[in-house]
Amino acid sequence: MPPAPTLVKGMRDLLPPETHWFQAVEAAARELFARYGYREIRTPILERTELFARTVGEETDIVGKEMYSFLDRDQTSLTLRPEATAAVARAYVEHRLWEQPGWTRLYYLGPMFRRERPQQGRYRQFSQIGAELLGGDAPQMDAEMLVMLARLLDRLGLSGWTLSLNSLGCAEDRPRFERALREALLPIAPRLCGDCRRRAETNPLRVLDCKRPEDQPLIAQLPTTLDLLDPPCREHFEQVKQLLERAGVPYQLQPRLVRGLDYYTRTAFEFVHGALGAQNALLGGGRYDLLAERLGAPKGAGAGIGFALGEDRLVSAWRAGLAPSDPPPAAEIYLAPLGEAALAPALELAEQLRQAGLSVAAGDARWSAKKHLSTASRQAARWAVLIGEQEIQARQATVKTLANGEQSAVAWPQLAEFFATASGAARA
Repeated sequence: MPPAPTLVKGMRDLLPPETHWFQAVEAAARELFARYGYREIRTPILERTELFARTVGEETDIVGKEMYSFLDRDQTSLTLRPEATAAVARAYVEHRLWEQPGWTRLYYLGPMFRRERPQQGRYRQFSQIGAELLGGDAPQMDAEMLVMLARLLDRLGLSGWTLSLNSLGCAEDRPRFERALREALLPIAPRLCGDCRRRAETNPLRVLDCKRPEDQPLIAQLPTTLDLLDPPCREHFEQVKQLLERAGVPYQLQPRLVRGLDYYTRTAFEFVHGALGAQNALLGGGRYDLLAERLGAPKGAGAGIGFALGEDRLVSAWRAGLAPSDPPPAAEIYLAPLGEAALAPALELAEQLRQAGLSVAAGDARWSAKKHLSTASRQAARWAVLIGEQEIQARQATVKTLANGEQSAVAWPQLAEFFATASGAARA
């Protein structure tokens, strides 16, 4: 017999109760985004490969080494999306969303795919939450998004985060900065790691993003983007910082923060947390004033700012002693039919309780009362409801509170009210 299939390397199964943490993060994000006027967008998992080559950048690690791409039957090159900002920008252009009044606020949740080296909190299929604010270049947009993200982390009870902030300058600044960086790299590139030597030729800004400890003293000698900002970009960045200070959101300037994608301009940021080790970014993003324009939006209509949050890494940090509560049980009420004759009335009661808004899991009618109670305890239910021959005759249920062993006889019509009262008393 052949061996059983196993997981693809770098992928993972998310099982209960771990999925609770992801649901909690997603629910908090949805609620908060709605307060800021964001609405959900859902783009396809598959996009044309050229979309990412044109926007993310031919020389980035994502496009060069990490994308899952293949030829469709019509020989079109398709790619499992490695990130969603390019896909949202494509949808923004294709559906002419700039024609709607005001700024366009969109958020998304879903899987992304990158064939990178698996490490703590990083998988080749990973879940992201992100948002894009499109239609203008006002510093107010940048500050609003950063304040919203600070509120999200605070809302999750995740303290100890740090906002790292930089400006990459306007599109006109980038060629000038790349020239200065290439010149500064000439004498030190041979002493850097292989990736940095390659990037020094193809994409020098990415050298600043190197995480290799041995290279940091040399990289510290390189010029930063803040050294070469033109006056309008410097003023834009100053206004972003002032708005953050007015909102009470602390930040640290990180002049070598560049992010890994070619479409970023002006504001770039990361929220980092010490619980994640060396790769400590919880989320990151930045402004991309020309991205949608390159895909066909009118000049100035596609400027925007966005972020992406890796759920796997956020949940990892959240659970590192930071989570406010344990996951809930699969169901608060475990309903135990004792014998085949009890099955039909027990299932009818279970459905009535569910309709009343309660969570109920029913057990196997062939099991003994002892096995039912053991199963209820192992599933962390709060109550076990036993329905046997005596209960059927009396049209009552035997309700056992598993935390203290107390037992009550409750008439079937009063069961929902009993649990509602008991839940209220427990919360009080």
